[in-house]
Amino acid sequence: MSQPSLHRAHISREQVLALFDRPLFDLLFEAQQVHRTHFDANEVQVSTLLSIKTGACPEDCKYCPQSARYSTGLETERLMEMEKVIERAKEAKANGSSRFCMGAAWRNPKERDMPYLEKMVQEVKSLGLETCMTLGMLNDQQATRLADAGLDYYNHNLDTSPEFYGDIITTRTYADRLNTLENVRNSGMKVCAGGIVGLGESMDDRAGLLQALANLPRQPESVPINMLVKVKGTPMENQADLDDFDFIRTIAVARILMPQSHVRLSAGREKMNDQMQAMCFMAGANSIFYGCKLLTTPNPDENSDMQLFKRLGIRPSGLNQDSGISQKPDEMAEIELHEQLAAQAEPTLYYEA
Repeated sequence: MSQPSLHRAHISREQVLALFDRPLFDLLFEAQQVHRTHFDANEVQVSTLLSIKTGACPEDCKYCPQSARYSTGLETERLMEMEKVIERAKEAKANGSSRFCMGAAWRNPKERDMPYLEKMVQEVKSLGLETCMTLGMLNDQQATRLADAGLDYYNHNLDTSPEFYGDIITTRTYADRLNTLENVRNSGMKVCAGGIVGLGESMDDRAGLLQALANLPRQPESVPINMLVKVKGTPMENQADLDDFDFIRTIAVARILMPQSHVRLSAGREKMNDQMQAMCFMAGANSIFYGCKLLTTPNPDENSDMQLFKRLGIRPSGLNQDSGISQKPDEMAEIELHEQLAAQAEPTLYYEA
């Protein structure tokens, strides 16, 4: 598939707001047309996300239970042993994931961590999985080293609009985030960058987030759209719920603005019923995080996802059709899932930032 053009016309805030203002069914119809032009409408890319280092983050992101500034009851953990990471990656592949994402609660990785992270990328990649990491900010040398180790994707979200950003985070700037994305892109890695909705932002702010993403020098290959998960102990624990249709609109506008990007349903999916998820897929979402935990927040389990895929006629992209994952009898799949979960001694709790 061709890369998104480097010579797009600048997208204005007014153009994005005009999309948000459209009647919902008109918006969904256009988003579905755009989606079918660039993707198989019945395929969804499946990723698994693992926290390789949990808690004690020095940043003050108001939504995040991993911040050391908030008392959320989260038990901090040191960097995970290589053997455990590889074990989880093998489980992810066996359960149908094509990409394995590893996240650490850092402001940025330290020099002493880099050799270990490079080895981790090489080991996971040797399993035949795509690799992704989210480790906070990267300088240009760190990005190059991870790229040379074979890292396929790097996740670093913009979170919200430039105007609203300072209400949510004060310990790193919007420019810091853009600089990391530039370093990632210059290294040759693919960019995974999205944001969070439901933070109390306005429609103009949601438009501003998508405008910023769509106007990057090259649009992100992967765009995770997170719905706020309200965690007790964070400043966002009592935030009002976002209207479901506002979230669906955000997915549809993202699809129209970034036609060749994978738009991912990320945090908050456990609160979405099957009908809402189906509307998100209709709106152009074609990627999910898969598994019972999404960093520090719950996520629908694998068996539920496969059952929904079967009902909708959706298949995981890149899945070996001989693997039998989507054809296993439900009872057998459920038994195997419980056995796998019972073997996982510690939870992988983390919120993608």
